Amino acid sequence: MTWPEVEAHLSEGAVAVLPVGSVEQHGPMGLIGTDAICAAAVAERAADLAGAIVAPVMAYAPAPFNTGFPGTLSVSPAVLTSLVTEVCTGLLDQGFLGVFVVNGHGANLAPLEQVAAALPEGALRSQSWWAPPEVNDLRQSLYGDWEGMHATPSEVAITQALHGSKAPGAAADPPKKLSADYIRAHSGDRHGPPHQHRAQFPDGRVGSHSALATPEDGARLLTVAGSAIADEIKAFRAERRRDARRG
Repeated sequence: MTWPEVEAHLSEGAVAVLPVGSVEQHGPMGLIGTDAICAAAVAERAADLAGAIVAPVMAYAPAPFNTGFPGTLSVSPAVLTSLVTEVCTGLLDQGFLGVFVVNGHGANLAPLEQVAAALPEGALRSQSWWAPPEVNDLRQSLYGDWEGMHATPSEVAITQALHGSKAPGAAADPPKKLSADYIRAHSGDRHGPPHQHRAQFPDGRVGSHSALATPEDGARLLTVAGSAIADEIKAFRAERRRDARRG
């Protein structure tokens, strides 16, 4: 977009959509940067449906547990919190009524909560692309317990729909299934140090059978996630417009 196009959009009472992902390994057949790819794709699909503007994706995020795998780049939670806060503050200062974050990485959740606390009340709303009930239901119907926690077939499927498929390699065989206790204890990407994490999950998958993914599944997931997130963006924009009129 050009700046006059953005200015015209702002005059209508706009919110910005900010995708936030990560740059980290996703197993033998998953693309490095899968989280950023998925967040950006869902954000763009949702914004098209909601008539919103998408800011450039923020790809660098905390992923220290995966730095034992080549290609992973990790920043500290404090760096991500500071950067997202400054970007959101800039968007608000330019006249956006709020910022809707489409998240693609579990370790971003805590920093995003800190960003929301640092901004004016209600100015930030965030949602992980996989979290709306209709998206989660589809993930479970497609993959069940094999969705796992990392290098999931659902996220791999989305990248396949966008960029084609890689040969599964070692991912052709199912990984060890995770216990419910492990999933509870490690939600939000609370994994161990790099050497320990790679020793425990040597091919990079964490309970996820990536080879179940197909481009067709990815297209379905993009459609459902885009529609669900679009509805949330519309609701957020309506809420921020009401708040602006009251203010």
